[in-house]
Amino acid sequence: MTTPILLAAFGVLALGILLGYVLRQSLAKRQAGTVEGLLQKKVAAAEKEAEQLLSKAKIQEDERRKAFLQTEQLLLKREAVLDSKLLVYDKKEQEFFAKVDKLKKEEEELKETKTEALQKLEQVAKLSREEAKEQLLKGVQEGYEKDILGRIRKLEVEGQERFEGRAREILSYAIQKIAVPVVQEVSTTTVPLPSEDMKGKIIGKEGRNIRALERAAGVEVIVDETPEAVVISGFDPLRRHIAKVALERLMKDGRIHPARVEEEVAKVEQEIDQQIKEAGEAAIFDVGIVGSDPKLVQLLGRLKFRTSYGQNVLLHSIEVAHLAGALAAEVGSKVGLAKKAGLFHDIGKALDHQVEGSHVDIGMRVLEKFGVEKEVISAMKSHHEQYPYESIEAVLVQAADAISAARPGARKDSLENYLKRIAELENVANAFEGIEKSYAIQAGREIRVFVNSKQVSDVEAEKLAKDIANRIEEDLKYPGEIKVTLVRENRFIEYAR
Repeated sequence: MTTPILLAAFGVLALGILLGYVLRQSLAKRQAGTVEGLLQKKVAAAEKEAEQLLSKAKIQEDERRKAFLQTEQLLLKREAVLDSKLLVYDKKEQEFFAKVDKLKKEEEELKETKTEALQKLEQVAKLSREEAKEQLLKGVQEGYEKDILGRIRKLEVEGQERFEGRAREILSYAIQKIAVPVVQEVSTTTVPLPSEDMKGKIIGKEGRNIRALERAAGVEVIVDETPEAVVISGFDPLRRHIAKVALERLMKDGRIHPARVEEEVAKVEQEIDQQIKEAGEAAIFDVGIVGSDPKLVQLLGRLKFRTSYGQNVLLHSIEVAHLAGALAAEVGSKVGLAKKAGLFHDIGKALDHQVEGSHVDIGMRVLEKFGVEKEVISAMKSHHEQYPYESIEAVLVQAADAISAARPGARKDSLENYLKRIAELENVANAFEGIEKSYAIQAGREIRVFVNSKQVSDVEAEKLAKDIANRIEEDLKYPGEIKVTLVRENRFIEYAR
């Protein structure tokens, strides 16, 4: 019984499988038909779209071809126009060159006609062209000479007044900007003493202490009847200052003997070197100059202990720098150059007691040695008019130097002392035989001597100049250097009657 049931079950199963297969095939055919239809529709749509694109492209191609043909026709028209214009231009060019040739021929003919006319005029007037021109100019000059000279004089007067007024205005503005204090110094320094007994210690046994101080410091110590004070005398302010400081320290210490004096003077000299360096750096900073050689700054600081007729040279140099800079600003010149030249214009005075030559020449050599710009040297070398002015800054430095030196109270040198010094200088020169006359110039910095050419020969004149210089060194006391210029000349005068 079990077997029939199994067979029936297998039969039912086989029938179900068969029915499923048949149904699946039917469904597959239906789906295939649907996809095929869709594909056909898409193909038809694509073909239609392609036909539309081809039609559109054909239309565009036709439009482009039409536009190209129009452009081609336009270019052909323009080419034809250009050809016609070129023909016209060529024709005009030929006409122009023909006119040029014609004008050249006419110009040559005119020149020949003019030359012939001038030759005929010269023959008729019996004058050459240059002679006629000269006579014409001479006649015009004679006719208007008075008017021209009068006009020139009027312009000169007006210009002089205008320029002088402007110069006074510039100088006043420059001076108002400067406020450097005036310091007057003399050739002596007074040192106060704690008591009269200290004079004996300073002098020492048989004057050994005072001689040691004078020898070490290079000054003269005067112990007179002035109560509780001694006087240090000398033209060099640096030496006077060293002696003063050393003496004050010796009195404070109480031990005064030659060895101690020399030791203290040497110590003060070292300290003064540092003070000199600081003074130079302060001056450079005050004026606003950078890049200067340290050794040159050290030399500048030495001017702190140098005076000119009582005026401190370092303060004078600072003042000249500021004045020159202010003047340069007023006239539109180089302010930095004017300031630097003004600051270093008296640098030679730091060495004029050690090196031969005027302080101007010494200063020029010093600045050249330390590589200072040539335009600065050119601007500073003319401040005493020994050299010609080579720039506007040179004139400004000279003016600033004169302003600083001539200000009331700047220099302590009375008229009586000045005239006495000048007279002594001239008397020394006039004491020699063969001297006709002598003049002290440049505030006593130079003496000009004129000799009798019949009494003094050229060889004797050279020796006489040296003798006068030696006599001045022996008999007179003066700061700096005095230039001796001896002049010998012959004059021959005849009269034609």
